[in-house]
Amino acid sequence: MDRRSAQVHQMIRIQNIYHMLAYAFQVLCEQGYREMATEEFDNAAELCAAILIRGTNSQVKRGLGREYIDHTDALSTLRGKFEITDSVKTRSVLRRQMVCSYDEFSIDTPMNRILKATMMLLVRSNLSKERKREIKRLLAYFDDVSDIDLATANWQMRFNRNNQTYRMLINVCWLIAKGLLQTQEDGSTKLMDFLDEQRMSRLYERFILEYFKREHPKLHVGAPHISWTLDDDFDDMLPVMKSDVVLSLGHTTLIIDAKYYSHATQHQYNTHSVHSHNLYQIFTYVKNKEAELARADVPHEVSGILLYAQTDEEIQPDGVYRMSGNQISVKTLDLDTPFEDIKVQLDEIVELHFGLFV
Repeated sequence: MDRRSAQVHQMIRIQNIYHMLAYAFQVLCEQGYREMATEEFDNAAELCAAILIRGTNSQVKRGLGREYIDHTDALSTLRGKFEITDSVKTRSVLRRQMVCSYDEFSIDTPMNRILKATMMLLVRSNLSKERKREIKRLLAYFDDVSDIDLATANWQMRFNRNNQTYRMLINVCWLIAKGLLQTQEDGSTKLMDFLDEQRMSRLYERFILEYFKREHPKLHVGAPHISWTLDDDFDDMLPVMKSDVVLSLGHTTLIIDAKYYSHATQHQYNTHSVHSHNLYQIFTYVKNKEAELARADVPHEVSGILLYAQTDEEIQPDGVYRMSGNQISVKTLDLDTPFEDIKVQLDEIVELHFGLFV
């Protein structure tokens, strides 16, 4: 990827990061968060901190999540299972104690540890004093939660009915820990103004997918794997084709590849062009999807779009091409505009490919 000085995140409004998060995590559309859509934030760090504070406050009110945690301790009274071998090894009997293994229904869970660790990082970073006061007040509820190092935290968690309310909170913690925090030379922590490109790329992809799901229910919307169309079914070592967004209705299928780059074009010898690997990728997706439908003898029309987040560069990719019988488009989405205008841009894609009735 071309790494010149201009940064795409100069071209997104802070409030639009909230809207993108709200589509990605629908809990942010609930009453307690709605006013954040119009609240002014200086940077993405303040926005994420505000979301985390509000969400953690709600979680505290409903009760911090608890799990049965295994313990093995030397105790003066029997609790759970008496561990004879460990008691002998540690000579706890000489202190009139016994080693017991037991479980405890505790708030000292992995999710609460990540929440606490993220809030403690925020308290030590360059947030506003008001936000820091709110975080310190919430930390009082986490006294019985162990401290952990976020650098080694396990972010792979399973969510169920009992802990579903943590999904958005843990994802915001992940965005802060991985996409916003920057360690300084003196060891202090500084919050960057914007999420880094990798984290924004994932959020951008999820936002596009969830927007079409919610706003265009007549369409079939998904992010499926696309199968290679092979002559002999031998697929050893072939890469997986995982789409970002696939829209379909009737005989029409549209594959969207969402791209969030610092530079929406590649530049060589004073010439701008579409990123070649992106173009090869969407073309491959389209042709293999078309071949799949043709083999199934299904009437079809397959097209593709490379949808870049708009940058502040003078030249933006914009074109519609006919390639081997398929339409491949390259477009940009302007995120530095009121969110209603972003909706118009996305709705136009549906209108152009599926008609006004959707």
